[in-house]
Amino acid sequence: MANTKTEDEINLFEREMKEFWTKFKSIYGTEQINQTLALRDSCKESIKALSEKWSKKLKEGDMMIDKIQEYSDEILQQSQRISENQEHLTEIKSNLNQEEEQKQALTDSIQELKEELMKKKEIISSKNKAAKERVERLCKSKVLFEERLGLEIRRIHDEQLQFIFRHIDHKDPDKPFVFTLSINEQGDYEVTSCIPPLDCIAEFQLKVRETNNFSAFVANIRKAFTALSYK
Repeated sequence: MANTKTEDEINLFEREMKEFWTKFKSIYGTEQINQTLALRDSCKESIKALSEKWSKKLKEGDMMIDKIQEYSDEILQQSQRISENQEHLTEIKSNLNQEEEQKQALTDSIQELKEELMKKKEIISSKNKAAKERVERLCKSKVLFEERLGLEIRRIHDEQLQFIFRHIDHKDPDKPFVFTLSINEQGDYEVTSCIPPLDCIAEFQLKVRETNNFSAFVANIRKAFTALSYK
């Protein structure tokens, strides 16, 4: 557009020069006309050179503007990519933070479970220790019970003790009267079987849990078997 404007101005200038030359020719002589023509040609050459120079400058300016616009578009695209990358990095950081929180929560849960398991192990170990101590005390009393009550004590499966009374039935002294005893998960005495069955066995079991008087418990069961033998 700038080039077109420059060419129009040149054409207008040439027309004005022709009109001036026509008027000038009618007034001045040949020599002066030749001098004027030379001056005119020199002006035309100068104008042409100047026109070509400015035309070239304008083209270079247009190319520079296009280049600047191209650089601007490229910078804008790079800015958009940087913005997108920043958003992506922010999202990744947020996900990493969430994963770290989940990892910490999982670690805390595992630690709580470990502590709870350790407590349960300690409780179970304590109960097992107490149960073994009771069984050992019962075994130590075996000789005393056998001598005084005609009692035989056997250790059977699952850490249970079997109590066998004899010399109860006067008609059949060798007839066995048997009950089986264990220590349950709560650490209490529990009668798991009784032959022949006694209606009062639950009462005796409750009483020994309350008093922890095991000798009285065994003696009461023997008395109940003896009473049953006379029926």
